[in-house]
Amino acid sequence: GEQMGKTELARLRHSIGHVNPRHKLHSALTVREVVLTGITATIDIPMRWTPSPDELARADAMIATVGMTARADDTWPTLSQGERGRSLIARALISAPELLLLDEPTTGLDVAAREQLLETVDSMGDAHPEMASILVTHHLEELPTSTTHALLIANGRTVASGAAVDTVTTANVTAAFDHPIDVSYTDGRWGARTKATRIEV
Repeated sequence: GEQMGKTELARLRHSIGHVNPRHKLHSALTVREVVLTGITATIDIPMRWTPSPDELARADAMIATVGMTARADDTWPTLSQGERGRSLIARALISAPELLLLDEPTTGLDVAAREQLLETVDSMGDAHPEMASILVTHHLEELPTSTTHALLIANGRTVASGAAVDTVTTANVTAAFDHPIDVSYTDGRWGARTKATRIEV
């Protein structure tokens, strides 16, 4: 609802939470400090800025939401990729954004860490029902069960869009990747594999 050139970007930034697994830190902040940078919309804690007791309480609440309370005082270099991903979700949520952008949030995660992060994403719908979210991925198995709509893009063009169950289909995904892909949908989750081809000898 805002227009570029007529909107103060610093203010708009607080309405949009961004989760980027390639988040670069210049210092070894704790999980709590990383989450607090979501209030200031900065990478590091700004000089001469001290969080208020209310802001500290909000940070701890967000850390609890993503199941990271036990690691709140641990530093970024000691965290696994999955723990970093959940910390970044807490960072994005602390400013109560209207929109949450998740840019391939499961990059570099093993299966268990990926599932834990997706469970966190799914739980956000209950905790923050007024917030919209967009998840970008190349892998169908990374779509959380809370996915309602999908947009398939290939070569800069829309292949299909609409309700997720009607959009993420064998025909549409095959067209998007220009390769025969068999898409499955079970218990709210998608899977994909190359269609089996028979080789005549």
